Amino acid sequence: MSQPKLHVKKGDKVKVITGKDKGKEGVILQAFPSQSRVLVEGINMIKKHEKPSQENPQGGILNQEAPIHVSNVMPIDPSTNEPTRVGSKVEDGKKVRIAKKSGEPLDK
Repeated sequence: MSQPKLHVKKGDKVKVITGKDKGKEGVILQAFPSQSRVLVEGINMIKKHEKPSQENPQGGILNQEAPIHVSNVMPIDPSTNEPTRVGSKVEDGKKVRIAKKSGEPLDK
């Protein structure tokens, strides 16, 4: 089975459109195409219980991001700072992702 194609990728600035963090914005730190999930900076924070270890001798409870489903985020249009859908077009023989609202390219 092939992996599903995501409309966002690592480094994209996205806005959460539904769920407990609705309206928040962040940058994608990591993408998991096989599970259709992304890790967004500062979004979907969970508390993780950490046993004392070599790098963390104290142990304790850490706050960290948990992956969020990719359908719950939308990329932000670089020109209007509004969430937008993603399209694509071919420029100079390369496929480029574009923002549907303004036509601006999302790939730098």
